[in-house]
Amino acid sequence: MKGLQKLIFLSLLVSIGLALGIIESMMPVPFVAPGAKLGLSNMVILITLALFGFREAMTVGVLKSIVFTLVVGSVSSLFYSLSGSILSCFTMYIVYKYFSKTFSLIGVSIFGAVAHNFAQVLVASIMMNNIRIFSYLPILLLISLFTGYFVGLTSKFAIKNLKKTFKTIFF
Repeated sequence: MKGLQKLIFLSLLVSIGLALGIIESMMPVPFVAPGAKLGLSNMVILITLALFGFREAMTVGVLKSIVFTLVVGSVSSLFYSLSGSILSCFTMYIVYKYFSKTFSLIGVSIFGAVAHNFAQVLVASIMMNNIRIFSYLPILLLISLFTGYFVGLTSKFAIKNLKKTFKTIFF
């Protein structure tokens, strides 16, 4: 893929991630755990990682977090979103690159969801200066198994179709 085409596609991925994040923030969460989300915008990071690589996935994740904060207007959400995106992307990269024979894209997504929740609980603990917030982590980790599975399954189908599209359009 040529440089400008790649830049345009990555910009579209950031925009899609932003749209999914906004839609997700408006959805009422029927979970017992307040603040738990499906992680729909993390699909964009996983898709970017599989199609382009680590550097591009990290860029998309960071830009998505920053633009989401500018749109929503909550500066404190930047710390949660950014830490979750960075640790999630790094974790998914390691699992995808070194353990792809053991774990499918769904497994990579579950690791990313677990890392995302851990980073957010860590940031909350630091910001509130309260270690007891980690008692909330087991509930979030259990939820991340289901949300990670959903995100991984959806990303798997999206990547399969995007690879077909890339072959016909760009190559």
